[in-house]
Amino acid sequence: MNTELKVLIEKISQAKSIAIMAHKNPDADALCSCLALMQLIKLNFDKDCVCVYDGNIPDALDYVPLRARMKYFNNVDSSNPYDLVLLLDYGTPNNIGGTKVFVDNAKYIIEIDHHKNDNKLGHTCIDDETAAATGAMIYDIMCELGWQKDEKILNLLALAILTDTGMFKFVRSGHSLRIMADMVDAGVNIGRLMALLNNKPYKAVQTEARVASEAEFFYNRRLVLATIDTKAYRNIDGRGEIVLNLLNQIKGVEYIVLLKQQKAEQIGVSLRSKTSPINDLAESLGGGGHAFAAGAVVHDTLENVRAKVLKMFEGK
Repeated sequence: MNTELKVLIEKISQAKSIAIMAHKNPDADALCSCLALMQLIKLNFDKDCVCVYDGNIPDALDYVPLRARMKYFNNVDSSNPYDLVLLLDYGTPNNIGGTKVFVDNAKYIIEIDHHKNDNKLGHTCIDDETAAATGAMIYDIMCELGWQKDEKILNLLALAILTDTGMFKFVRSGHSLRIMADMVDAGVNIGRLMALLNNKPYKAVQTEARVASEAEFFYNRRLVLATIDTKAYRNIDGRGEIVLNLLNQIKGVEYIVLLKQQKAEQIGVSLRSKTSPINDLAESLGGGGHAFAAGAVVHDTLENVRAKVLKMFEGK
């Protein structure tokens, strides 16, 4: 057992109050990893944790196990410092939003993440950039420490891995596939889990389809760019994954960009690539992410961000 895992056990054992959180607008990996870790701590240490978030959680995740235990940060008392904060999945100062108050006041912080992160907040960091998902890291930790698990935990970790790998399209090694094989043998039903995610409001699907149909093409149609303005942004879950997935299917397209006007001068930039890494472009905008799926939030006008992004792809 390595030093970081020993610290994890020690701090959980000693803590009288524990908060778990991830990045703002949590995706399935962030949400399900938080809930799975919460349940693991309950089963193995008999301790209740509070799970908090900021931003929006996609409607598609409404029916994942234990979803009701994830609380909006403003609805949780943050006046008393937590003995332990567990910060999962890209917990940088710029990406945790309002939950930063829990981190700032925490007596001890442990970070578990699979992203490249040069601005870590944890006193102890359990990081693995080669991991397919934070959920895969939680699974490995669970196995390494011999923790008890239940059906909810396995389903949550399976959802985390399935979604963050794009149903295994983005895997770089066979490890996550072996994890999934073990979970299937333990009773996880992949088809049933994916059916849980078919749960979007009509307006969201309608908006995403329209945005995809109005996308623009550049550089001999190698780059496709779609834009969601402030009005349309209210109808989606904050991520626009359906738009990205639709545009990713177009023959000849190499790069996909989605600009989301969250506020007048706050633009969410989602970047996808089929073969060439684009996380360096996201980092140049103040963000980051995976090699082929990255993003950033830029505080500027939509027009300026659009021009900057197009300029970035000139040499690609």
